[in-house]
Amino acid sequence: MAGMRTRWLLTTAAGTALVVAGIVSAQGQPGAAAPGGNSIRPADLEADVSFLAGDSMQGRLTGTPGNRQAADFIASRFERLGLSGVGTTGSHFHDFDLVTSTLGEDNGLVVTGVPPTEVTFGDTYYPDSSSGTGTAEGDVVFMGFGISAASLNHNDYQSSNALAGKVALILNHEPGEFDTDSSFDGQMISEHARSVRKVLAAQAAGATAVLIAPDLHNHESARGTSHPLRTVWPERPRHQPDYQVAEWVTNVTIPVAQVSGELATRIVENAGHTMRELGATRAERRGGIDAVPLPGQHVEVTTSVHRRVQPNRNVVGLIEGTDPTLRDEWVLITAHYDHEGADGDRVFNGADDNASGVAGLIEIAEAYQAAARDGLRPRRSILLAAWNSEEQGLLGAWSYTAAPLHPLARTVAVLNMDMIGRDEEVPAADGVRFQGLAPQTAESNRNAVNILGYSRSPDLKRAAEQANDLTRLQLRFRYDDNASNLLRRSDQWPFLHEGVPALFIHTGLHPDYHTERDQPETLNYQKMARVVQLVHALSWNLAQSQSRPAFVSN
Repeated sequence: MAGMRTRWLLTTAAGTALVVAGIVSAQGQPGAAAPGGNSIRPADLEADVSFLAGDSMQGRLTGTPGNRQAADFIASRFERLGLSGVGTTGSHFHDFDLVTSTLGEDNGLVVTGVPPTEVTFGDTYYPDSSSGTGTAEGDVVFMGFGISAASLNHNDYQSSNALAGKVALILNHEPGEFDTDSSFDGQMISEHARSVRKVLAAQAAGATAVLIAPDLHNHESARGTSHPLRTVWPERPRHQPDYQVAEWVTNVTIPVAQVSGELATRIVENAGHTMRELGATRAERRGGIDAVPLPGQHVEVTTSVHRRVQPNRNVVGLIEGTDPTLRDEWVLITAHYDHEGADGDRVFNGADDNASGVAGLIEIAEAYQAAARDGLRPRRSILLAAWNSEEQGLLGAWSYTAAPLHPLARTVAVLNMDMIGRDEEVPAADGVRFQGLAPQTAESNRNAVNILGYSRSPDLKRAAEQANDLTRLQLRFRYDDNASNLLRRSDQWPFLHEGVPALFIHTGLHPDYHTERDQPETLNYQKMARVVQLVHALSWNLAQSQSRPAFVSN
């Protein structure tokens, strides 16, 4: 599971879906045993976790031999268990690209009409990591937060042709950042605040370049750039490269620069406005801003950013449904197979995070194979997907939603397993790793599993409760709206953002999370088997039901 990162919040509206009146199994009774479920055994789970989280895998970091070996292992198991290859060229791999960027030397910014015109690279401006390479110029137009969110009836680009041939000055973050009633869900920053999404919207509106400034009316102390230069463009390569989704970034062709709050203030004031007036009044307006031209303010910006494409892959296998109509609807069962890699002699094995979830995927595939031998197959199709690069920001799942193998509108639900092998244990004081979680002992959670995503689909929540009739785990629905941001830290999140009902099945954080102590021998395989049986039963019930769960936008 990904660590604490920039916070994203679901805001998109739901697609059309049928309401579940009561999801039932093939036998017609809620909670009836799913066929093949008895094949899910603790010993099998332990064997697969021990292999995937062994030292030879070196922590399965994206781009390493261990990561590729893990993918090959999962694909071979999927093939042996009879899952159809529906990935790239009919294989068990869903290929996608990531991008890494390095800063070139030819960068410049000239602002006409702001005395003095002197700017300083690093302190006053620097290229954004999403920037294209080139030189552009134009008069400056203030575009508020630069957000286009049709699902929220918010559009900062509603002024016709206001940006054609101009440079957009936009603010970081989003409207209503501290308003709990905001349509952007206020105190948890939404996906619409992601910079590359804003840049693509401005580019589509005709902008020649984009300047991104701190939202000073919300963060008065942000006189510099939103982040120091060294955090965006480090002098030394990071242990984990800063990957971005190629499907997004390669579409950006214009220069994009982060600018300081001080420089943005000078541009705005020299045009006869104040940052507070434009930010607190106009940018925060419900529905979006009317573009504000800044007379006499002209910018020429040069950016040099070198992109390198990193080929990557998810692992996928399909269990084909039998119903002539429903087989065209897919249920996804997912888990990520990457982890944090190794640092010298320290190997971050990632047994719970997330060899546990991948072992669960393989056992569920085996359960469906066992059922098929008895002549029992699901009505809907079921895709098993092992995502890559979750630890870098859910990049495998984001890449899938950007270019899905099957339309998301025909994706019934996503069941994501991430860290399903332990009992949640939160120390009384252990810093940001457990931010927002109440202190609790492992013993208090020995029969518990957290279910997240429940608030986005009450139908899916009820389906999980019904599927638990036999496993009798304690299902805890408590973390959807929580400062820990757990809902946005695993691979169900990109699907929720796209309006697909999705659940995150998660037995909880613990002190070994993201440390070299996350070893195979620390997992509770008896409990883990029951969690996997729950997910298997839920997937079977969803595949058999005539109706499908509805998505509810918060």
